[in-house]
Amino acid sequence: MQLKNKRTLLFITAFTFLLLAFTTPQLPEKLQKKVDAAISFAYGTESFSLIGITSDVIPPKDYVFKINTDTELLGYAYVGQANSMKNVFDYVVFVNKDLSIKKTKVLIYREDHGRQIGAQRWLKQFIGLSVNKKPVYGKNVDAISGATISAKSMTIAVKDVLETIQKLNNKKLL
Repeated sequence: MQLKNKRTLLFITAFTFLLLAFTTPQLPEKLQKKVDAAISFAYGTESFSLIGITSDVIPPKDYVFKINTDTELLGYAYVGQANSMKNVFDYVVFVNKDLSIKKTKVLIYREDHGRQIGAQRWLKQFIGLSVNKKPVYGKNVDAISGATISAKSMTIAVKDVLETIQKLNNKKLL
């Protein structure tokens, strides 16, 4: 009897591990609410679903989702973190079906210094960029005095997002 119980426990443990390993990635609740609000604003709808994409090309702690309505694919959401001066900030990049950037948004900024990167006036310069036209800080992305580290970090993050999205597309995961 004891051997049977051990086998059952081992089976349940292994099954639970596999189930957790292949489930859709989940954002922390506070971040999920901010992403949902940003999607509603960017796409003009409150009726959507997110389908998580998992792959070894997505960096740890980053998330990629397909954004769908009942009838169509709207695009993709890439949620990640980038470095600020002393901490990290959370951002989302919305990608169109043609893999160009629809919109970027800083979701949670944890420092007092450098908040200028969250201004849509600065973030709008990423709109329309793609793997064929990547962001370059100081060239097609304006520098920000007083937010140099965060602005450079966001620019690199957006470039990395585009490269990851392209890799996912090449793997036929989008």
